[in-house]
Amino acid sequence: MSAWIDDYRPGGGVYDEMFTADRQVRPAYEQVVGGLERIDPTEMRTRVEFLQHIYADQGVTFDIGGQETPFPLDLLPRIIQPADWAVVEAGVRQRVAAQERFLADVYGEGDLFRDGVIPRQVVTSSHHFHRAAAGLRPVNDVRIHVAGIDLIRDPEGRFRVLEDNFRVPSGVSYVMTNRRAITSALPEVAGEHRIRPVQTYPSRLRAALTACAPRGIDDPTIVVLTPGVYNSAYFEHALLARMMGVELVEGRDLLCQNGHVSVRTTRGLSPVHVIYRRVDDEYLDPSQFRADSLLGVAGLINAARRGNVTIANAVGNGVADDKLVYTYVGDLIRYYLGQEPVLPGVDTWRLEEPAHREEVLDRLDELVVKPVDGSGGKGISIGPASSRAELDALRQRIIDDPRGWIAQPVVQLSTVPTVIDGTLAPRHVDLRPFAINDGSDVWVLPGGLTRVALPEGELIVNSSQGGGSKDTWVLEDDSAPEPVVIPNAFVPESISLSVQPPDHNMVEPHSKQQEQQQQGGAGGC
Repeated sequence: MSAWIDDYRPGGGVYDEMFTADRQVRPAYEQVVGGLERIDPTEMRTRVEFLQHIYADQGVTFDIGGQETPFPLDLLPRIIQPADWAVVEAGVRQRVAAQERFLADVYGEGDLFRDGVIPRQVVTSSHHFHRAAAGLRPVNDVRIHVAGIDLIRDPEGRFRVLEDNFRVPSGVSYVMTNRRAITSALPEVAGEHRIRPVQTYPSRLRAALTACAPRGIDDPTIVVLTPGVYNSAYFEHALLARMMGVELVEGRDLLCQNGHVSVRTTRGLSPVHVIYRRVDDEYLDPSQFRADSLLGVAGLINAARRGNVTIANAVGNGVADDKLVYTYVGDLIRYYLGQEPVLPGVDTWRLEEPAHREEVLDRLDELVVKPVDGSGGKGISIGPASSRAELDALRQRIIDDPRGWIAQPVVQLSTVPTVIDGTLAPRHVDLRPFAINDGSDVWVLPGGLTRVALPEGELIVNSSQGGGSKDTWVLEDDSAPEPVVIPNAFVPESISLSVQPPDHNMVEPHSKQQEQQQQGGAGGC
């Protein structure tokens, strides 16, 4: 091996995805190692620098505290073998199917409460349970049109579910842009692998949105609803709209009249049938939720209830994201599907239960404590890395609001070699596969977003906490025929990645609407 790779030392007590414990290269990475060894070290540094600048130059950014920041992309891909991916794919499909049944039950008949599967109070006390969604049945019975399931690999190498994202999961734009960038930076390495494609995602999403249109609408008008340019995921909103060939709109572009939704155009009002919204529930309809919202459309929920427009993802899905509900998902899979979970979760303490709370309060310095409605890594306390004052403050917050917290053991996420200051070092990763449900099938994008915790020893991988990403290669089964790439009428052969919001160094948010744009849509991936 070259010195660059030979100097790499996997961390102890974790599963390294490139090397075994005795430093043997795992089969999935043998061709990658061989390809890297053939690249001159000077040329390798040039390619690393290329990746460091390409996203800044092309506007592939996200927002941290009002500052547009390129999403760091590492040179080395993360590789998943066909057999491992088959487990991930089956587990994600199973989880989406069970959660669809759960949401239909929660906002419908409530059989699971009557059968004692989950206490009613657990659901109704969730901040993301919305009575406005009760009895609102989607046209094709799909509430989770797009899902993002966060997975980690434990020290034994087994994939586990860390959390669910069924509201407005973000990050899929980076899956597509990462693939384009890495195949440009490492063409000779990528060319030696049969990698399952990711570029069909926009056409799959558009097909699913078309399938959920109101009855009698064969050629629906679809729009992507964004909070606006100040939202941290605006790049993704704009990219998906362009690649699907649909309009990108803000709430002020839409109008609800007599139970119908229209978009303002230069030719007047035009009907809208499907809204792929990237605006959080609380800001979506000021007549139902936050009356001060400037991001949504008054009357939208009533239009959906009358069957004249479909909102994707459905309102109220956040109850399935609640981390306390997460602890019951294994029971939900058994109840609705009669199956055992394909992908296990992480052992979790429910702090609303006195015995669990007592144990956790005694072990705060050993555990990870999370807010049940948190996202983007915010509010997480990692006991071994917390000060005594931080643990004391956390203790009081748990005592004051036990329903608001869960606790888990510190799970050592798997590591993948990552370029840090010109050398390879182990860094922790997770994986967010994306699934699309069109009502007849749940399709899982082969790969997903691998997020990397860049600081040494860091376990929080979220971009909003300074994390980066890797291109995720799911390899084709060698026994399978050559993959057929489905032509995508909505994706041009060559796309420009540049979708640059205003420079936040020059333009500070100065209005209530700009502040809501930053807060009103789940953007941190």
